[in-house]
Amino acid sequence: MTELQATPRKVKKYDIMTPTGSDEYVVVIEDSPRRVRAMFNGATIADSVQMKMMHETRHIPVYYFPIEDVDMSLLTRTDHSTHCPHKGDASYWSVNVGDKTAENAVWTYENPMDHVPDLKGLVGIYWSEMDHWYEEDEEIVIHARDPYKRIDTVLSKRHVEVKLGGEIVASSKAATFLFETGMPTRYYIPKEDVRADVLSESDLRTGCPYKGNANYYSVDAGGKTFENIVWYYPDPIAEIPKIKDLLCFFNEKVDAIHVDGVEIPKQRSPWSED
Repeated sequence: MTELQATPRKVKKYDIMTPTGSDEYVVVIEDSPRRVRAMFNGATIADSVQMKMMHETRHIPVYYFPIEDVDMSLLTRTDHSTHCPHKGDASYWSVNVGDKTAENAVWTYENPMDHVPDLKGLVGIYWSEMDHWYEEDEEIVIHARDPYKRIDTVLSKRHVEVKLGGEIVASSKAATFLFETGMPTRYYIPKEDVRADVLSESDLRTGCPYKGNANYYSVDAGGKTFENIVWYYPDPIAEIPKIKDLLCFFNEKVDAIHVDGVEIPKQRSPWSED
């Protein structure tokens, strides 16, 4: 691991036109002040305090390690390669530790395109191929946290009503409103304000790097079962304590959500139904 240096944070933005010239494609590479580690089968694959984070149009943020902070002795180069029209040709390595292998889990742009020169000497690792990721000494799940994403949780006495299957399934004047950059407002409702007769516990579990691990309910309403349409966080991460055990319906999938009698317009999101 390289020594921490007290250097100013640097951000480099690359505006890239698509081949047709009709749309702008942006790549931003910036310094990250966080120590980041990637672990596989008990071994540290990479550990750096000189991290870079890449923001790219229509992609979640990706961490890149300086190649000197990656344990290349645990990697085996493969014949696999991919081409990105915005960054260039990527070469790949598999990770081998003990009896476990993560195939083509590591990549680098050895000769990146001229408009993204700072990618040279940096190494990316597929998040899902590693067993554990840490920012400082806190484990992070699903993907890297975007430093430009903000989440606020605010208690509200406004009347929130959820309609599903033609029935009112929740009604509350004690909801917690969760405002998250780029996402619809979420309404986290006390369980006692949701009809118990419509809820059935689900086996689905998901994770969010900003909130923690979520459990789910399905809802039976209007003669139909709506699978995994409600979620809650039994143990949210320390930054988001106010949503603990509150129930949240998918805005995109219910008939309607009314706040003080006004229907909330459906906002498109990754969970929107076509």
